[in-house]
Amino acid sequence: MFPKKLSPGDEIRVIAPSTSFHRIATIREIALHNLSTLSLQVTYGKNCEEIDEFNSSSVASRIADIHDAFADPQVKGILSAIGGYNSNQLLSYLDYDLIRANPKVLCGYSDITALGTAIYSKTGMVTYSGPHFSTFGMEKGLEYTLEYFKKCLMDTGPFVVEPSSDWSDDSWFRDQLNRSFIPNDGFRVVNEGQAEGKFLGGNLCTLNLLQGTEYMPSLADSILMIEDDDESKPLTFDRDLQSLIHQPGFEGVIGIVIGRFQRESEMEPEKLVKIIKSKQELTNIPVIVNADFGHTTPQFTFPIGGKGKLVALDGEVGLTIVEH
Repeated sequence: MFPKKLSPGDEIRVIAPSTSFHRIATIREIALHNLSTLSLQVTYGKNCEEIDEFNSSSVASRIADIHDAFADPQVKGILSAIGGYNSNQLLSYLDYDLIRANPKVLCGYSDITALGTAIYSKTGMVTYSGPHFSTFGMEKGLEYTLEYFKKCLMDTGPFVVEPSSDWSDDSWFRDQLNRSFIPNDGFRVVNEGQAEGKFLGGNLCTLNLLQGTEYMPSLADSILMIEDDDESKPLTFDRDLQSLIHQPGFEGVIGIVIGRFQRESEMEPEKLVKIIKSKQELTNIPVIVNADFGHTTPQFTFPIGGKGKLVALDGEVGLTIVEH
């Protein structure tokens, strides 16, 4: 089940299922301006600025904002304020019947992987891994992110994901004017092959929180899109990937796309290749790395539960979002 595409003039609701909106309030006006270039109107969950000692808010407050956003017929899309650590606290309290009856765009990444994946698993509604509201608070380097947000959430028809021309891993929210951008080397093939299937994934360590629960979707015929943040060092990523490989049904995975690592993760290309090559279960699965999604800038948006095609051959590398 695909939610209706966003259209110019639509209202989108900002909610804070994880870290409080209070943490990003200083970039509100910049984010509003950037979203206005897509002619989207922004409203806010009534509890999104509530904040507690965990930089979040109560489960009841966060659930109320999610349910209000899905129940309000004026709201056509929902954006997470920012990521964090605790959106999985919400999963057993969600009214999945309400969500299923009112399908609409839900977009976010990082910790929001748990929320979006659980909703897809329980309702069949496609959700989206893409920018938070906070992401739109950038003054520079947002063009690629805006382009692919629009392609995935506002436009129709298949589209090819092209690598960005450059990327950044700087603390842009601390100094908007002095940004550091690095030329992008593009996709890198680790294992060759081709695959057509459904997209699943997002933040790897967050996705792994769903293992063994009713919120973990079937991995049959899936292209896994996985990334992690600067807390994921090579040893951490290795064991988190191995944990996912041990998930029942992993044999249904037909392709893997790995998002670019943050520099602080200390993941060198050679180490990443060695980790992947060490997994016998991945031998016959096409794998590409250095894709533009996750915790570096910029990022493309992809559908959790949507369909696509991966080509990872000598001299030909491509990623196409077919149904979104």
